[in-house]
Amino acid sequence: MQEKETEEIKAIIGLGNPGPKFHKNRHNIGFLILDELAQRYNAQWKEQNLMDQTQITIAGNNIFLIKPQTYMNDSGKVIPWLLKKGIKAENILVVHDELELPFGAVKCKVGGSARGHNGLRSIIQVCGPDFQRLRFGIDRPEQKEQVSSYVLTNFSEPKDDVEHGIEQAADLIKKQCGFGE
Repeated sequence: MQEKETEEIKAIIGLGNPGPKFHKNRHNIGFLILDELAQRYNAQWKEQNLMDQTQITIAGNNIFLIKPQTYMNDSGKVIPWLLKKGIKAENILVVHDELELPFGAVKCKVGGSARGHNGLRSIIQVCGPDFQRLRFGIDRPEQKEQVSSYVLTNFSEPKDDVEHGIEQAADLIKKQCGFGE
C-alpha cells in the first residue's frame, strides 16, 4: 500500500468488457476477481442499468460489487450511481489489469494517473484520480503496438496459475485494502 491512508471501501468496481467473447481476456481480470468475491460470499449478480451489481459484507461492512457493462472505455458511467448512494471516490476500490507488473503480481495503491488504461481514464474523468486501486499484473507484450490486441487475448498462463492469482487478489482485498477480517 502507498503511505497515503486508505478510506473505508464501500464499492469495488472490477474493470472488464461484457459478454462471453471477453470473459477470459487479460483485460477482464477485474470481473474475474469480483466473481471470486461474489462466490466466496454467496452473492448473486443482478443486472441494473449500466452494470451488474451485488452486495457483500466483509468485517461488518456492506460493499457493492460493480461490473460495468459499458465496455472498458466507458467504465466511468457507473460512478454517478455510486455518487447518488453517497459513495465518494475515496470509498471506491477499482480492480484492474496492469501491464507494468509481472503476471500474477498484485498491488494496491491510492490515486495516480490512468497510465494509458482506458477504463481508469474513464473513471478519472468522472470522479478524479483519488480512488483506491488493486492492480493485477498481466505482463507487457514485447512491442508497444501489440498492447491493444494483447489485453484482449485470453491468458496464456496455466489455468491453475490464473485461478491462484485471482484467489490471491481476493485475499488481498480483504487483508490489505481496508478489511482486516
